[in-house]
Amino acid sequence: MGHRWSRLLVFLLAAVILSAAGIGQVKEAGRFGRLQEDTVKTGAFRRQTLDDGMQDMIRDMEDPGELLGIYWLETGFGEQPFSGNCTEQAFESMGRSWKRRLYWNVYAEACRAIWDDLVYFPIPVSKDGEAEEISFVDSWMYERNYGGTRGHEGTDIMAGENVRGYYPVVSMTDGYVTHKGWLEQGGYRLGITAPGGAYFYYAHLDSYAEIEEGDPVKAGDLLGFMGDTGYSKKEGTMGMFPVHLHVGIYLIHDGEEISVNPYQPLKYLENRRIECVYGRKN
Repeated sequence: MGHRWSRLLVFLLAAVILSAAGIGQVKEAGRFGRLQEDTVKTGAFRRQTLDDGMQDMIRDMEDPGELLGIYWLETGFGEQPFSGNCTEQAFESMGRSWKRRLYWNVYAEACRAIWDDLVYFPIPVSKDGEAEEISFVDSWMYERNYGGTRGHEGTDIMAGENVRGYYPVVSMTDGYVTHKGWLEQGGYRLGITAPGGAYFYYAHLDSYAEIEEGDPVKAGDLLGFMGDTGYSKKEGTMGMFPVHLHVGIYLIHDGEEISVNPYQPLKYLENRRIECVYGRKN
């Protein structure tokens, strides 16, 4: 009888161990399943969710893209709390397993394109020392109705002084001017392609600096001045909404243009504001 009970206990113990191992394998498979060929097209990736702890960690980093890519994979793109230590060494250790996955290179390239070319916040501080207020919130995919109902693919930086042509707008990155001119929704806009391939879109400008399509741009170069142009097929239309700058960030993946949420990149840059001469208030 004793031998039978011993064998039964051994069998039950083995079953528990195998069951635990199986659950662990399922969890691991689910974790690695977050990285697929089209991960960068998913809404979860495009939201670019970050908690305050991660923002604090990357605040002084020059190249946070790869680290953030690991963070999103480990947290299910912000759906789960991060269980590791917030150190670069810890992320390097976690990254080793991800870097062996099939689609890592494409995914990491997208993360670096969004984050690693960022240098300056697009609205400078005034050289005369005035504290010109601005504000922005996470309005990603909020409903917009002009031209049909759609989601808001960007972040609006609102002017404290509702005066067109007053707040200068500078480039957040190095790059080349890819597009310049009037768009029905965006008014006078500029599009700049950064070295990593991301496209940075600045809309509703009041006027342009001396800049043309094809020109090289350095981070901090003047692009123009904040305005309220757009929401009309007629070029030059103003006053359809308050003065603000719409910032958009786009990737090209398999020939498809993909918008990503600029809010966290702007939070990352909000203390990196250069000085610049403002326009006139009247």
